[in-house]
Amino acid sequence: MSDIKEITQALLKFRDERDWAQFHNAKDLALALNIEAAELLEAFLWKASEQADIDKVSEELADVIAFALLLAEKYDLDVKQIVLQKIEQNAQKYPVEKSRGSAKKYTEL
Repeated sequence: MSDIKEITQALLKFRDERDWAQFHNAKDLALALNIEAAELLEAFLWKASEQADIDKVSEELADVIAFALLLAEKYDLDVKQIVLQKIEQNAQKYPVEKSRGSAKKYTEL
């Protein structure tokens, strides 16, 4: 079993033991993902990135990943496949010869 599937199964077990599936519709999972991402940002607010509390970053990042995996599961998406597909799409938008060392958006290259 892949790590992603193992983690997703653990999340589903945790959720189902608490009868929380009823709350895990796609909209609310997407909202929760966004809220947790905002909490991750809070770890960096008003400080240099190296001053962020790594424990807080770890905790909030885990929440972001968890809700992303639950949302992917809701739509029966293969996480590995969609991430690799997105990397390929970005490779087309950001060819190395134009984008190396640049933070410009692909429309500005």
